[in-house]
Amino acid sequence: MLAPLQTGAARFSSYLLSRARKVLGSHLFSPCGVPEFCSISTRKLAAHGFGASMAAMVSFPPQRYHYFLVLDFEATCDKPQIHPQEIIEFPILKLNGRTMEIESTFHMYVQPVVHPQLTPFCTELTGIIQAMVDGQPSLQQVLERVDEWMAKEGLLDPNVKSIFVTCGDWDLKVMLPGQCQYLGLPVADYFKQWINLKKMTARILPTS
Repeated sequence: MLAPLQTGAARFSSYLLSRARKVLGSHLFSPCGVPEFCSISTRKLAAHGFGASMAAMVSFPPQRYHYFLVLDFEATCDKPQIHPQEIIEFPILKLNGRTMEIESTFHMYVQPVVHPQLTPFCTELTGIIQAMVDGQPSLQQVLERVDEWMAKEGLLDPNVKSIFVTCGDWDLKVMLPGQCQYLGLPVADYFKQWINLKKMTARILPTS
């Protein structure tokens, strides 16, 4: 069962939101694994009415993707950094590529196993407390549920074009494959291409 969205902790910046609107409205997307987009958790987007704001815009150019899957991990962390880091929050927000409406969300907390106790620094940075991860599924179990959700949403249909959206390379180039390698887990092919909002913003929009 999907955990409810958390709306209190993180805040999605209005600057990034305005940039995301402009980039999502552009037809200049190219997938990463190759390039990429911006990892924004469901609570950050939902807290700012992202889907409603996107749908309210007058028009969008035709998109090459049917759906954008906005993703933003939170992971164990400390100062100095702990190794390995482990994903503790796994949110995905499914945006319709034509209307930019939020059609579905996936959200689960993940039980860390190498460093099961969250540090005060991690809680301060992410807003996630120990009780949120205690007793939650392992990463392997969460990945299985992601696959079930993808299938239920029709995203595994070869005729449906979707792509993940992250805010940098860290989520899908570093964090997920690194933890999967550490645990001996396979990485699904749909996690191997993404759009990086930071890079696309820099390419499409002026810096001023």
